[in-house]
Amino acid sequence: MSEAIVEKVKETAAFLNAQYEGQPQIAIVLGSGLGNFAEKIKVEKEVAYTDIPHFPVSTVKGHSGKLIFGELSGKKIVAMSGRFHFYEGYTPQEVVFPVRVFKALGVETLLLSNAAGGVNPAFNVGDIMIINDHISFGTPNPLIGKNIDEWGTRFPDMSEPYKKHLVAKAKAIGAAGNIQLHEGVYFAVTGPTFETRAEYRLIQIVGADAVGMSTVQECIVANHMGMEVFAVSIITDLGIREEENVITHEEVLEAANAAEPKLAYLFTELIKAI
Repeated sequence: MSEAIVEKVKETAAFLNAQYEGQPQIAIVLGSGLGNFAEKIKVEKEVAYTDIPHFPVSTVKGHSGKLIFGELSGKKIVAMSGRFHFYEGYTPQEVVFPVRVFKALGVETLLLSNAAGGVNPAFNVGDIMIINDHISFGTPNPLIGKNIDEWGTRFPDMSEPYKKHLVAKAKAIGAAGNIQLHEGVYFAVTGPTFETRAEYRLIQIVGADAVGMSTVQECIVANHMGMEVFAVSIITDLGIREEENVITHEEVLEAANAAEPKLAYLFTELIKAI
């Protein structure tokens, strides 16, 4: 099984290398409602997921489903406009398949974004939280199964899953651009249901500041393969909320779209600083 995955990654990378001659050094994964960020990229090549061998296909509203190759802040980048989630029915290995491919393409740094529920009572809808750590007990580890030694060690160290020097750069960018940035812990769940009130309280008690249905599996695999990771959450709803406040996916997308200009500025400047 592991040998088959290695071959699939190599075949996909070879296909993409034939489509695009550049050498991306940074990969960006755009979360729910953040697809417009792609307009900031000087696009050199777009490839639909449906055209890429072995690639899953995004099924969620707010995720367009294409790889974008090009230039941003003077760096060669590749962006996923639309990601894959465990709750769509994909295996954890399928969810992280693009990250494996990015490494095969030569990517060294992975920037992740997501829409998340605020658990920290100091957060408001539309805030941006830099993820400085995560709790992954609520979602399956994508490294379960036979380890592929050429990709990484059996027991990867996760003491610094999100690189401190990238977090420091982002905080400086936020201060210079007068953008308020929170910093905190992201709790990963499978979804697709939003959390119950009791679950939100539990997540808060164990030390998380935000909760979401993505990102952590991608982060784990990127660390396994020796890539540097930076991640942010846009707080699109509040988990510790009023009794009648019911969350809808449409409201999540609306909040993500409203916060997108701030995230675009942060990512654009961070890529310049890398």
